[in-house]
Amino acid sequence: MTSPTVIAHRGFAGVAPENTVGAALAAAEHDETAMLEIDVQPARCGTPVVIHDERLEGTRDGRTLTDASGLVWETELEALRTARVLGTAETIPTLAEFLEAIPDTMAVNVELKNPGTTELRFGESLPAAECDERRDVWMPFVERVAEDCDAFDGELLFSSFCEGALAAIREVAPAAAATLVWDDLEAGLEIARRYDCEAIHPPRNAIRGTVLAGTDYAGLSPGEPRVDVLREAHAEGRAVNVWTATNWNQFEALANAGVDGIIADYPGLGAFSSDP
Repeated sequence: MTSPTVIAHRGFAGVAPENTVGAALAAAEHDETAMLEIDVQPARCGTPVVIHDERLEGTRDGRTLTDASGLVWETELEALRTARVLGTAETIPTLAEFLEAIPDTMAVNVELKNPGTTELRFGESLPAAECDERRDVWMPFVERVAEDCDAFDGELLFSSFCEGALAAIREVAPAAAATLVWDDLEAGLEIARRYDCEAIHPPRNAIRGTVLAGTDYAGLSPGEPRVDVLREAHAEGRAVNVWTATNWNQFEALANAGVDGIIADYPGLGAFSSDP
């Protein structure tokens, strides 16, 4: 069994209020945690804030994500900074506050979730002219994100499901980049090649030869994936970080397959093995 990098999904969202400073600090206490994964979007003023959903009133297992409502990018910054997350005392941090709070020994995967629009080109490999247009849509927000990240001394990895975001980040930041893949593995590999991404992040059921392959997840069709994304990415020198493991069986299957990193909802998933 290999020992892949453990990436704390939203700060181990299975055990802490996701995308908060408290979750990040708790995740950093685990020796296994090599990287934190977070999501960023703009407040109304353009300030990058750490939150996953477009709307503040999303739910998690019946519990509201925050005690506020509305689209993130239409909400004033102070209202976002005081919105309580999942009924706890934790609030939505700005990206700058988040990075300032965590140790710089902790790497951070900053997912560029949304630049402030409901018209995303999600998971698509775009024609050149359309890519330029989407890059321009993302650029103002990505510049703000890169500016906030300048003060952080730790390792950074920028990722996105949107090609426009990757096109923008490649122009403004020297850090590593990864394409996030939804239901089109070929498009994901094509985008990774186009921007010479250091990594690719496919869903957990995209890895051939595992018990997870072909299960219903992330929009992929049932059955063994036609594209061997792990083999192709490794042949091209790219790391493969898989999302999202929610139990130790999934973690073990992915680790045995030879992935480089596993984005996980819980700490400790790699502590057990089914080997006798």
